[in-house]
Amino acid sequence: MSTSTPKTIRWGILATGLIAQTFTKDLLVDPKTRNVHSVVHTVGAAASSSSKSRAEQFLKDVGAASSAKAYGSYEELVKDPEIDIIYVATPHSHHYQNVMQCLEAGKNVLCEKAFTVNAAQLKILVKKAKEKNLFLMEAVWTRYFPISAYVRDLVTSGRLGKVTRVFADFSMSMDPETSFADNKHRMVNVNLAGGALLDLGIYSITWCFQTLYLTQPKETREPPKVMAAMNHFRTGADEQTTILLNFPRSKEMGGNAHAIATTAIVVSGDPDEKGTAGPGARIQGDKGEVQIGGPICRPTTSRLILQDGTVEEKDWPQPGPGKGSGWTNGFGGGLNSEGEGHGMFWEADEAAMALVEGRKEGKYEDLEESVVIMEVMDEVRRQGGFKYPEKLESTEYPLKLD
Repeated sequence: MSTSTPKTIRWGILATGLIAQTFTKDLLVDPKTRNVHSVVHTVGAAASSSSKSRAEQFLKDVGAASSAKAYGSYEELVKDPEIDIIYVATPHSHHYQNVMQCLEAGKNVLCEKAFTVNAAQLKILVKKAKEKNLFLMEAVWTRYFPISAYVRDLVTSGRLGKVTRVFADFSMSMDPETSFADNKHRMVNVNLAGGALLDLGIYSITWCFQTLYLTQPKETREPPKVMAAMNHFRTGADEQTTILLNFPRSKEMGGNAHAIATTAIVVSGDPDEKGTAGPGARIQGDKGEVQIGGPICRPTTSRLILQDGTVEEKDWPQPGPGKGSGWTNGFGGGLNSEGEGHGMFWEADEAAMALVEGRKEGKYEDLEESVVIMEVMDEVRRQGGFKYPEKLESTEYPLKLD
């Protein structure tokens, strides 16, 4: 495709919460600011399940074009013939129902992580997407960052030697006893599939998988063996979870690789939020290691340390409209520097380019890997004695959730 004629991808935004706002503001940043020339994004419509007026306000807040339509129901959105792909931004608890609704209506989907509540739900969504020849991808934005591509290349190029061990932590000290005293916040509310694992732990697992699983030949790679320990909040949701993954590998690749993934909402891996406590992830081979500065969901620094004395420190700032633009974005009340994107446009670019190229899944986390990761989280919850309410674990569709 000629770089002078980028393909316009028309997005529908399903739900209007904080993550949807951050994603959509990033989505509307000119892709040329990050050297992407084959696609451009536009918001065709947004839907709120509560009211049309909320969708209208959302579209104003994110700076969507005046032609963007506001809907007061998801059903109206999925039926809109002028939408190419839908971004699903509801809580994890509702992903299965919402994504199925989109697929049934013939819509391509980018779904927020965690993909579903369990692997059984995801397998049905994957089957449905394949039946209907639709694109389906989990919005694990971190996978599509330039820093992630750099780290994977360090692994596959052999610069680290044979990589056999990974440590990854994403933990935030949220003081849940006080902060979530009414038990209703999504982080601890089991009716919204709350807990550290599905919300934060997915990032720890992501760094383990993208360095030890994605980097293996697809035809021979195998799911890891899982050992896990879990502490529970009073609601039953996990407040601290530790996972040991044993990835089977050939002797040529260095033999089995180990990974430790940790997550918590009662303790922080970065107490002063300045990186003083050290890296959020370490990927280690017999020739050296690369360290990822936290938070590992949106890392901005890396440090390569090799046995030969090499030390390479890199900064990975997020692109955007730039200083002087008056434009800001962020998440959860925190704003990035003026003109600096949050980083969610990378996954949008990947989804858009897949549509242009005719691909039906993500390049750096295909549907098979997404299912394996959900199976790992299922096993972690099984070992931790953590089940969600029956309705949330159900594969029945349609099923009305509260």
